[in-house]
Amino acid sequence: MESNDLTDYLQELPPVVQFSSPVIQKNIKAIKSQAISPKERAKIAFELARDEVSHSFDTAYLPVTITAEETLEQKEGICFAKSHVLATLLRGMDIPAGFCYQRVLRKGNVESGYALHGLNAIYLPETGWFRVDPRGNKLGVDAQFTTDKEQLAYPIRPELGEIDYPNVFTKPLPSVLEAMRNSKDSKELFYKRPESL
Repeated sequence: MESNDLTDYLQELPPVVQFSSPVIQKNIKAIKSQAISPKERAKIAFELARDEVSHSFDTAYLPVTITAEETLEQKEGICFAKSHVLATLLRGMDIPAGFCYQRVLRKGNVESGYALHGLNAIYLPETGWFRVDPRGNKLGVDAQFTTDKEQLAYPIRPELGEIDYPNVFTKPLPSVLEAMRNSKDSKELFYKRPESL
C-alpha cells in the first residue's frame, strides 16, 4: 500500500479522477439505482468500465482519452484510461480504489519489448483489498470481478521478464500520464507506454 490511510484512496485528482463531473455523476446515479451494497456497486462499476468502454488498441481508435470523464463520454480508452474510469466511479461512491500496474510483453514475445499495463485495487470492509482488471475481454482474455481468487486479464510470466508489481498507488503514475499526454494518437502510445515502474 502506498498509504495506510483509506481516505487517500477516496480523493479526487482533477482532471483525471473527477467524480463531481456531470457524466460521472450520471453514471454513479445509475449504479446506485441498481444496487445498495458497496460490493454490488463495485461490481457494476467494474463491468461498466470493462464492457462499456472499448479498448482503443482492440478497436484501432486513434484519439487518446485520459480523464475518466472523456473516456466515458467517448466510450474508448486503453487500460490506463479504463482504470481511471473505475477508480473515479468507485471513489465517487465512497469505495476506496487504487491504481496497480504490471509489466507485460508488448506483443506477446520478448523481441517486441515491454510495456506497463494498468488495473485497479478495490477495498471492501468484508474482504480487504483485492485487484480487478477492467481492460476489456476478448479472445484469450477473461477478467472477472472476484473477491477471493484473482481473475485478471493477463497471466504474468516471470520467466519472460514480466512483472506483477504488488503496489497499490493512490494516484496514476506520472510517467503513465505523461506518455498519454505526449502521444499524438493511440498508435504512438502503444510504443510510448513506460516499460516499468
